[in-house]
Amino acid sequence: MSHAFIVRAADWIVDESAIAGIRRAVFIEEQGVPEDLEWEAADPQCRWFVAQSNRTLIGIVRLTAAGRIGRMAVLPDWRRRGVGGELLAVVLRVARELGMHRVHLSAQIHAIGFYARQGFIAEGAEYLDAGIAHRSMALNLNVNLKDSA
Repeated sequence: MSHAFIVRAADWIVDESAIAGIRRAVFIEEQGVPEDLEWEAADPQCRWFVAQSNRTLIGIVRLTAAGRIGRMAVLPDWRRRGVGGELLAVVLRVARELGMHRVHLSAQIHAIGFYARQGFIAEGAEYLDAGIAHRSMALNLNVNLKDSA
């Protein structure tokens, strides 16, 4: 398997089936999220970003108009190879380009360190979402700009 991948903005109409396949593999099958909790009516309105190796999608993330990052998932064979970091970098760049000042997410407990290394700050208490422990995290985008005076 090639280790090369790219991250690009998804085209929901073209990529919906492959995005759904990753969500099914990671969230429903691997993590046991009930199927009725995984799919949302807002999915087509979100900005989706995908990591792709050759023609195969290997990771996904979405951004809502309200600045919520979610559904970050990387297929098992591609984890710990920089895919999640690259997906997050692209979604944060686009959020800044859209003029968002703050983004937030619901991190699974095992992923808090990953997001904290990118500058996210944990907020509030731990809670269960679909039976999985999570914690809210947020990032103020304007504090990470290099032009601080």
